[in-house]
Amino acid sequence: MKTLRALSIVLSFAILAAVPALAGVTIQSPSNDDQVSSPLKLSAWATSCSSKSVVTMGYSFDSSSDAAIFDGQSIDKSIDAPSGHHTLHVKAWSKGSTCVADVKIDIVSGDSIIPSDASSTSHLDSASGWRASHDDGGPGSSDGSMKVVSSPSVSGSSREFYTEFSHNGDERYSLSFSDDADATHFFYDVWVYLTSSKDHIGNLEFDINQTMRDGKTAMFGIICSGYSEHWAYTENAGSDSHPKPTHVTRNGAYCNPRDWSADKWHHLQAYVSRDDSGYIDYRSFWLDGTEFKIDKTVFGKYDLGWGRAINTQFQVDGLGSSGHSTVYLSDLQISRW
Repeated sequence: MKTLRALSIVLSFAILAAVPALAGVTIQSPSNDDQVSSPLKLSAWATSCSSKSVVTMGYSFDSSSDAAIFDGQSIDKSIDAPSGHHTLHVKAWSKGSTCVADVKIDIVSGDSIIPSDASSTSHLDSASGWRASHDDGGPGSSDGSMKVVSSPSVSGSSREFYTEFSHNGDERYSLSFSDDADATHFFYDVWVYLTSSKDHIGNLEFDINQTMRDGKTAMFGIICSGYSEHWAYTENAGSDSHPKPTHVTRNGAYCNPRDWSADKWHHLQAYVSRDDSGYIDYRSFWLDGTEFKIDKTVFGKYDLGWGRAINTQFQVDGLGSSGHSTVYLSDLQISRW
């Protein structure tokens, strides 16, 4: 009996000693089934994986093959995340081995600005019906093409926008997705990926256009301007029947797409609203979790003769005598209420 008891004690100590080597990834926060806002706090660690010392750690969402990777045995960061229900994969790598732990989370955009009864249309980037056209109101010429790809992506797919231009030509990509004429508040949420071709981009513009009950169109324009190097927004400096579309710079709110890191996802969000007379409130823009307060009200109604529709437009403005750019959008979601 004494021999068996001694052997049992020895085996118990051996098992306990082995636990740290086999423990894999520990996620302290967020917890499974948590509801969190973006950016969220990720705290996790792993000292060993398959009995080998962990060298790097990282994370990804859902089925995406793209992972953010960090040296060391822990992650303690605020990270941007796509809105909605997602699986967060936290990973650890040792020499020749990978360990993974998962949590399911519900991510709410814009610090819970979106009310629970809002209508949200998600994954607009992968929807059919996108169209490309040169912006005749701008300079030069341009030509654009699109396709849905699996990589790079945030959660499994993204839309690639390839633009060729001459003399600073602007290419507009657009999609109609609703006929709601009554919504007055909108929350725009998208992930943007630039390549080294960002050096050929003058502006990036993200728009929402809505036909209102009176048949006129409210146009919301959100611009990261490489010309003014600030966030800007659109207004109609004329009347609805004789419009003068204008870009207005928000002083103090720096933005230049050529300064965005290449080969990395960037999280853009915007909160805008309107009244029944076509006056638009630009409230806040966010880039990678940093808020830029806009707080400006401008006239934004146009008599365009459109039918009932809400559409979104993504515009890439070329920079230079000629060139091309490639941009990806992923997890494009527009909420309205």
